[in-house]
Amino acid sequence: MSISVAIIGAGPAGFYAAEALLDRHADVQIDIIERLATPFGLIRAGVAPDHQSTKLVARRFEETALQDVVHFYGNVDVGNAVTLEELRACYDAVVLAVGAGVDRPLGIPGEHLRGIYGSALFVGWYNGHPDFRDLRPNLATPAAVIIGNGNVALDIARMLVKTEAEMASSDLSDHAAEAICAGGIRDVYIVGRRGAADAKFTTAELRELGELEDCDVVLNAAELTVPPEITDNRDRRLREKNLAILRGIRRSEAGKTRRLHFRFNLAPATIDGHERVDGVIFERTRTEGGQVLGTAAFERIPCGLVVTAIGYRTSPLDGVPFDSKRGLYPSAEGRIETGLYVVGWAKRGPVGVIGSNRPDGALCADQIIADAKASERESAKPGRAGLEGYLALRDVRSVTFDDWQKIDAAEVAGARKSAPRRKFTTLSEMLSVLGESSLERAAAARHETGR
Repeated sequence: MSISVAIIGAGPAGFYAAEALLDRHADVQIDIIERLATPFGLIRAGVAPDHQSTKLVARRFEETALQDVVHFYGNVDVGNAVTLEELRACYDAVVLAVGAGVDRPLGIPGEHLRGIYGSALFVGWYNGHPDFRDLRPNLATPAAVIIGNGNVALDIARMLVKTEAEMASSDLSDHAAEAICAGGIRDVYIVGRRGAADAKFTTAELRELGELEDCDVVLNAAELTVPPEITDNRDRRLREKNLAILRGIRRSEAGKTRRLHFRFNLAPATIDGHERVDGVIFERTRTEGGQVLGTAAFERIPCGLVVTAIGYRTSPLDGVPFDSKRGLYPSAEGRIETGLYVVGWAKRGPVGVIGSNRPDGALCADQIIADAKASERESAKPGRAGLEGYLALRDVRSVTFDDWQKIDAAEVAGARKSAPRRKFTTLSEMLSVLGESSLERAAAARHETGR
């Protein structure tokens, strides 16, 4: 029994689903459809530029993409180049692996001021995501505030306090490297509304902070304790492990030009400023019975840049039920309905690491195969031929995986010194590598900006 599957999204969730389908079914045709011209999703546009070892999982996904029955269609925007309804008419199964790329708002006064960015935008900017290439954040400020107590907050902080030499072996985008180097940020505050023991930093990420060349780490030692109400021994040990690392990296050394401040039990109340942010007012908090409570005591941290790292949401998609409160597509363990499935952050919310998406892919593959068998008939849907018909009809220039390999090779060849690559950050740059004429690049750019 042949099964045709379209996977919307070329990040880890999409590739794990493709991999599981290949492992479980001998006669499957898989088309991975991606809005951007490049594959691998957050591996390219979300993982910190100085975490190159984390990005090595892309080699595994490349093996999947190179299978004869798998095709990659980059630069294809579902909803514009082709609709979800059209894809469902073409394929036996459609898998939504679109991630969660929209920042959750703070919901406080002053959030509209210039100089405030969600982490999806800011991380996309320094990673060279084409959507955020022209963000141009103002880094000419002495202080920046990062709101959030997870690994994304740590990633952003490292980008702002590491030296040019420390970032030399990263794939930080040129425009971001130049802006950070030219900026005047000397103090970075990572602020969380809960206590230090509740922070969601991982051990490995925290340990990196002890190796910063030109940055002091500033902490209040009195805050680095596990609350007595945490009675579970395993839970206490896990929390104490991170607190011990924080105690170990707290230091103040002569000659350091930057400072990374950890502030806990502070909830953002108001963002100050006229047209541009010039400070954040926080309310001191306490935790009682697992709930964060305000104390009516306030503190202001002056700053000219604010980055919020408090979580992400999936965007609604026509024809798909959407849970606006949780910011995801509701499903029965990934099955939205027969023929339509969801994996990854679009299914579970923005939690876990890259490998957390693998079980989703396995379950999704099992569901697709079970539903196909239950139909008890061979599908007559056109699959890939149907998709290519729509793309030809609408004059969409899709990017194949062969195209991507040429772009990838050009980025690697253009790397400076110890950097792994020099990223292209616009579709036009990528198409120029493929020998597209200036007229063709201009047409593709118009298509891209018309999204």
